[in-house]
Amino acid sequence: MNNILIVYSSTDGHTRKICERLQQVIEEQGSQVQLLQIDEPHPDLTDFDKIVVGASVRYGKHSKLIYDFVKKNQQHLDRKPNAFFSVNVVARKPEKNQPDTNPYLKKFLGQIAWQPKHLEVFGGNLDYPGCRYLDRQMIRLIMWMTKGPTSPDTVVDYTDWDQVEAFGHRINEMQG
Repeated sequence: MNNILIVYSSTDGHTRKICERLQQVIEEQGSQVQLLQIDEPHPDLTDFDKIVVGASVRYGKHSKLIYDFVKKNQQHLDRKPNAFFSVNVVARKPEKNQPDTNPYLKKFLGQIAWQPKHLEVFGGNLDYPGCRYLDRQMIRLIMWMTKGPTSPDTVVDYTDWDQVEAFGHRINEMQG
């Protein structure tokens, strides 16, 4: 049985849902998972066999707290089986939904020294009615520029949940 930590940042709660599904899949295989929101106090990372970091993208960036966590804990991350996943709406496009084709993941990896052993990209969630007014307008503008949906009542989950489950199995099987 593995003891796995999943540290994540979630802007509107969708990345947390992905983490909860990963937790369910991994625990069904007999491992133990602790979910940790990035702004919560961190446990001792040496207590975990594997560490997974996940982050959503808002306005083209992952949370600064994720960068800080990775920088502060790189030695611990490097010593263990590890993974990183990014959640972003641009991954809705087939040509941008792989680790080597997703611009936000590539940008993130170019800005950190840590090189995760396993990578994944998940399409995010677009929920205009659930957004604050200013965010809704900014995201609609971005979606208009990228030829995405702009209707203010749009709610679309671009996450491939089978892909999330497959990643959960890969996490459980990760070796040093």
